[in-house]
Formats: sequence, structure tokens, C-alpha cells
Amino acid sequence: MSAWGNDGRFVMTTDGTLAGAAATSSRVRRPGALSSLAVALALLLAVPVFVVLWNVFVPGEGTWAHLAATVLTDYVVNSLGLMVGVAYGVTTIGVTTAWLTTMCRFPGRRMLEWALLLPMAVPAYVMAYAYTDFLQFAGPVQMWLRAWTGWGPGDYWFPDVRSLTGAVAMLAFVLYPYVYLLARAAFLEQSDSMLEVARISGYSPWGTFLRVALPLARPGIVAGTALALMETLADFGTVAYFGVQTFTTGIYRAWFSLGDHVAAAQLSATLLGFVFLVLLIERVSRGRAGFHNTAHRRRLHYPYQLRGFKAAVAFFASAVPLVLGFFLPAGILLHMAFTSGDAQFGARYIELTFNTVTLAAITAILAVQLALMVGYAARSSRSPLVRGANRIAGLGYAVPGAVIAVGVLIPVTRLDHALASAIESLTGLSTGLILTGGIAALIYAYLVRFFAVSLQTVEAGLTKITPSMDCAARSLGLGPAATLARVHAPLLWRSALIAGLLVFVDVMKELPATFVMRPFNFDTLAVQAFNLASDERLTEASTAALTIVAVGLLPLTVLSRMMLRARNGAA
Repeated sequence: MSAWGNDGRFVMTTDGTLAGAAATSSRVRRPGALSSLAVALALLLAVPVFVVLWNVFVPGEGTWAHLAATVLTDYVVNSLGLMVGVAYGVTTIGVTTAWLTTMCRFPGRRMLEWALLLPMAVPAYVMAYAYTDFLQFAGPVQMWLRAWTGWGPGDYWFPDVRSLTGAVAMLAFVLYPYVYLLARAAFLEQSDSMLEVARISGYSPWGTFLRVALPLARPGIVAGTALALMETLADFGTVAYFGVQTFTTGIYRAWFSLGDHVAAAQLSATLLGFVFLVLLIERVSRGRAGFHNTAHRRRLHYPYQLRGFKAAVAFFASAVPLVLGFFLPAGILLHMAFTSGDAQFGARYIELTFNTVTLAAITAILAVQLALMVGYAARSSRSPLVRGANRIAGLGYAVPGAVIAVGVLIPVTRLDHALASAIESLTGLSTGLILTGGIAALIYAYLVRFFAVSLQTVEAGLTKITPSMDCAARSLGLGPAATLARVHAPLLWRSALIAGLLVFVDVMKELPATFVMRPFNFDTLAVQAFNLASDERLTEASTAALTIVAVGLLPLTVLSRMMLRARNGAA
């Protein structure tokens, strides 16, 4: 019989006893070096969240009372308005398109089922720039309207895109793929037998959707909506450009305009409360209910064949979100980039691209390496501490970038002051701040924000590797680190590649943390696009924005292939 000894060795016995456990059951099992490193990394990545929560109890300078009396109500109302509007928008669009492309057959469906993911490549603030140029008074829509009707400037009313409603629309069209992906996966897992039973029971297609398919897909829909709401609360570029006062804009204003880091941390903690409220609602909505598909026969065909008018309606309903969420803003950006574009397209633009790609590449490589260590430590260890640390390390993805920036700047600034004082007392030299406003602090903030993306992807790959391979490697004398390097890493190259690509694109699009923490005179494509758009130089901002969109299309190719494989009911 085989067993693991407490010293980490694979012990073979012939009498059927557990050698390591029986011989040393009275001794406390000590965690290995890899497990200890995983716990330390998890705690390091959780520091910004704990710092923000701790500053809630720190006495401030009176700024919080001023904010509470003036703008805090606007922050709360606007944030709630964004959440309600975006939740309704992403749920309606995501569920409708997922049901049509999964359960119905109509011309154009095979193209739509993967193309509906394309809006994920467009950051919400980039879409806001495109639609502002398209719908503003001097834009093509209103110019055509005045030319066609003969109206003057004060003769008609036109909706203002730079408003709370406009921000809801931008975020809904960008974030609905979260619900679409998870709802479609849930619909794919539903077999024909359940739909046949519903039809035999006398339900119409609409009744089958409401009474059978929708309740079974509810966990995926709620989870996708929760992800969209967390991204909504984390948004900074859209609401700042549209002039909508939310917690993210308030955090930036409290830190830079008012110079009160305690008030910024307290606003961040309040925003965290909204995030945790979303997670709590998602968890409570499930309760103890179980949603299981007990049918073993996979879906072999599309149950609803649409023709004529119904097919046209289904195609139109599925194509409108795609056109408004990707093709129209991408076309606007292309037109602006080729007609005017960035006047600094030369050396300055190359520098911006180099800065962005360098930050994204370094963060992606580090995130994948750390995810491999933390994920494998949780897999190989039975310690609740290691498994708990694995979950703590993933907290950052639920935390907005502005909150993480505050949580990083507070301890890093204090550490910088301590280092400067120590160096000055020892050498008499004044070094100033070393870490604050540096590349290292910015990459650390990125890791805190996006580590969960790489960790979840790597863990999904680890679950496909049978534990017997660990046993075989350890029986040959390989330790945990050697097993990870020589056995698991080669088998996880696809998962690691996808994880790195996703983190790379997320860093490319990240604006709040970059805007707050970037070094002096160090800009990225996202910062360049935001600065130019804030100065109403939209045509110049189009070049940087279009580059971000183009890079964001890369991981969607992988996702689309996965969805095409799932068309016939594969997991």
C-alpha cells in the first residue's frame, strides 16, 4: 500500500498501514516551503483591501463630514442608479441573445453565437468617446437631422449621451457578454428531454422558456449579472468623462483635489460595501436551492426552427446589441483615426505603446507564475490555511481599481517615508520617495486587481490533471517544486497561455489604477485616450482607443472557439 509521509516522501508499505501517518501521528504537520510561500503571497495581495478597511476607523481631517453633507448622497444615488440600469440591460440582452443562439435555428446564427462576444474587447470609456463624437451637437447624427428637417439649434430636443442614462447604456452594451456567456453555457447543458416534456405538457415556446429553461439557468444568469455589476462599480473612465459623480470619481477627487487619504480610504470602504452587497445578493438568491440536470442525453438538435418573419426578428434582436456594442463604435473610431487621428502618432505614440505593452507583459508573466505556485500549493496541501489563502488571493478582482490604488498608495507612501528617514539619518542624503509613483508599485496594484483571473484559469487546468501523476512524481523522488516545474507546468501550457492573455488584455484596458499610480511623465494608451478625450480632442483619442480594442480581440478568438465546440452540448 502507498501513503504520504509527514516528511513529504511517498512511502510504500506492505502490511496495509499508513506509514507516515501511523508513525508520526502525534507530531504536528509542518507546511512545506511551497505552501508557506503561497500563504505569504496571498496575504501580500490582500494587504490593500485590509488597509482600506482599517482606515475606516482612522480619525480624519473633517473631509468626510464635508463629503457627507454635500456630495455623498449623489454618489450613493448615482451608483445605485448605475447598478439597477446595468443589471436590467445586461440581463435582458444577455439572456435573450443566449436563448436565441442556443435554442433556435435561423440564418446568421452560427456567426452571431461567437460574434456576440466582441463587445468585451471595447472598454466602456472607449465606447463613451465614440458615441459622444457620434451623437454630439456637431456630430454626424445631429448634423444630418438638421439638414433633413431644416431645424435650427433651438428647434428640437436631442438626448444627452453624457448623462447617467448614457453611462448605463455604454456599460450595458459592453458588459452583457458576461451574462450571455454564462446563460448560454447553462442553456447548452439542458437536454432535449426536458424541453420535450414541456412541449408534451402543453407549454408554448415562450412558456417553456419561462417555466423550464429560465429557472434552470438562473444561477448562471445571476452570476453573470453580479460580475457585470462589479465591473460597473469599478468603472472610472466612463462616469468621469460623462460627469456622473460616483464613488470612483469621489475617491480620485478626495485623494488628489482634497489631499485627504483617509477620506479616500473611507469612500473606498463604502464602495467595497456596495461590492460585497452585490456578492451577498448573488449568494442569498441561490439559498439552498439545487439546480441539477439529471438527464443524460445530450442535446442533438436545435428544438426551434425559425423561418420568415420570426427568423428576421430573431436575427435583428441578436444583431442589434452586436452592432451597437462593437461594430458602430469600432467604425466610428476607425473613421476618426484615419481622417484625423493622434497628432503625436510618431515617436510619442510608439513610447505609449511600449509602456502599455511592457506593463501588461510583465504583469501577465508574474500573474501566471504566481498563480501556478498558489494553485498547486492549494492542490497538494490539505491545510485549511493554504486553501483559505488561495481564496483570499482572489479578492482583488471584486475590488475596483480606484480602491486598490488607495490601498496600495497608503502603505507604500508610509514605507517610502520610513526608508527616506532611515537613509537620511545614516548617510545624510535626501533620497525622496523611492517606491511611490514607481513601476513596481503600479505592477503590484495590477497583480492585486487581476491575480484572480490567472488563478481561476490555472486552477481550471489543474483539475484536469489526475492526482495519480502527483503520486507517480513523488514516488520517483520529486518534491513539490520539482513536480510543479517538471510535470504540471508542461501540461498546463494552454491554461497558462490563456491566463496570461486575459491578464494582458485586462491591464491594457485598466484605467483607474493606472491613472492614479503611474509614474511622473509615464503614460499608457488608456491614460492617453482619457486625457485627450477629457480635453474634447476625441479624434486624437481615437488612435489609442482603437489600439486597445484591437488587442482586446485576441482572447475573444480563443473564447469563440470554445463556444463553437460547445455548440453540440459539450461542456
